Amino acid sequence: MPAAPTISTLLTALPKAELHLHLEGSIEPATVVELAARHGVSLTAPEVAARYAPGDFAQFIEAFKWVTSFLREPADYALILERLAESLVHQNVVYAEITLSVGVMLLRKQDPAANLAALRQAARKFPAVRVAWIFDCVRQFGPAAAMQVAEHAAALRTEGVIAFGMGGDERSLPATEFRTAYDFAASARLHRLVHAGETGDPAAISDAIELLGAERIGHGIAAMRSERLMNSLAESGVCLEVCPTSNLRTGALARQRGTPSATESEHPLPLFLRRGLRVALGSDDPAMFETTLSGEYELASRIGLSTTDLVHVARTGFECAFVDASEKQHLLAIFDSKRKSAGLI
Repeated sequence: MPAAPTISTLLTALPKAELHLHLEGSIEPATVVELAARHGVSLTAPEVAARYAPGDFAQFIEAFKWVTSFLREPADYALILERLAESLVHQNVVYAEITLSVGVMLLRKQDPAANLAALRQAARKFPAVRVAWIFDCVRQFGPAAAMQVAEHAAALRTEGVIAFGMGGDERSLPATEFRTAYDFAASARLHRLVHAGETGDPAAISDAIELLGAERIGHGIAAMRSERLMNSLAESGVCLEVCPTSNLRTGALARQRGTPSATESEHPLPLFLRRGLRVALGSDDPAMFETTLSGEYELASRIGLSTTDLVHVARTGFECAFVDASEKQHLLAIFDSKRKSAGLI
C-alpha cells in the first residue's frame, strides 16, 4: 500500500495565489552574482548570503537597498522575473500580484514604464502563472515621492498595474502625509495597499484603513495587541497579508511581542484565524528570507494550522485578489476543482 501523502504533497497540489511578493526580494544569491558581474562587480554567493543573514528591520532595509543597486536596466528586471516565475510555476502558484519598488526605480533615475515593459515580456514566457503588478512607494522618501509613484501607476494601469502600495519604514512618517497620493490612486481606480503593523503599532493599521483607504494590509501582525482592532478587522473583512518567516527574520514579531527574540510558535497567525480575520499567506522577500510560498504553508502547519485551515487560507488568497469578478470566479473554480481532486476538504 502506498504511503499516505504528506501535508507538503497535498498543499503543493493546490493552486495558490501569492499576494505579498516583492520582486526585488526574490533575487537568489546566484542571480545577484550574475547581475553584479553584468555591471562589473565581482561577488560570490556566500558574500550575498551574508548580506541576507537574519538581523533587525534596519538591516533588512539596508540589504534591500544593496541588492537593488544591481538592477540598472530593463534586462536586469526581466532576468529576475524569469527566475521568480520558474519558482512560482514549480510551487503551483497560478496567480501572483508582484510588488515593484517603483520608489527605488525613480530614486535611481530609471524609467518604470521601460522596466515594466521588459517584465511583461518576460512574464509571457510563463502562461501557467497569471501576473499582475503593484507599484510601491517608499514611506521614508516622503509624500511627494509617493505621489510620483501613484502617477506612474495610474499611467500604466492599462499595462497590468492594478494597485498602489507603500512599504519601507512605517514609523518614519504618519499616514496622514500620504492622503493626497492615496486619494489620487483611488480616483485613478487603483486598488490600495499599505504595509502596516509590521514594526508599527495597531494604530498604524487603523490609520492605513481609515485614512488611506487600504483594502488589504501588508503584514498587520500588530493587530495581535488589540482586541478592538481584531474585532474590527473580522467585521470589515480587510485582508491581512501575513508573512511569518519574514516576521521572524526581520525581528518584527519580537518587536510586537516586546521580547529580544520570538519563535514560530509565537506567531499570531493561528490567533487571527480563531478570531475570524481574513488572512492570506505571502512570502514577502523569499530569497532574502530563504523561503517560498509553499514554505510558508508548511510553517503554518507547524504552528498549528490544520489542513482545513490551510485550505481556507489558500482560498482566501484568491478571494482577496485584485481581479474582476469573472476572473475571480474562474480562479476559484480552478482552486475548488483541484482541492477536491486532491482530497482536501
